[in-house]
Amino acid sequence: MDVTPLIPEGRQIVEAYGDGGFKVSGKAYQGAVQVFPGRTLPWGALDFANLTVEDFAVIIEAGRSGDVSLMLLGSGARMQMLPSQLRQALRQAGIVTEVMDTGAACRTYNVLMAEGRLVAAALLPVD
Repeated sequence: MDVTPLIPEGRQIVEAYGDGGFKVSGKAYQGAVQVFPGRTLPWGALDFANLTVEDFAVIIEAGRSGDVSLMLLGSGARMQMLPSQLRQALRQAGIVTEVMDTGAACRTYNVLMAEGRLVAAALLPVD
């Protein structure tokens, strides 16, 4: 029995991470990325400690339009706590935020996207 999830064509899958970048649906990205089921965007965030509400503008817009209800934030090599003002701003846009290390965020995004959930991932790179 094949238990591989069926991924609709055109959906973005995180295939690999490390060495400061990501491979998403066959395309390599250096640095941070924001991954949505239908597109992947380079993300200008440099590190977890300096994240601002403006860093999440595209995801907040997607939340307000109803395209995203859950964001997985890959915080790098280890899980960190998201400041309450950032969590609150995302929540006001209708987005529940789960922070985890980047590897866990990549794996979880793939599963939730395959299930058809309204999910996005904001991923900081790891070496």
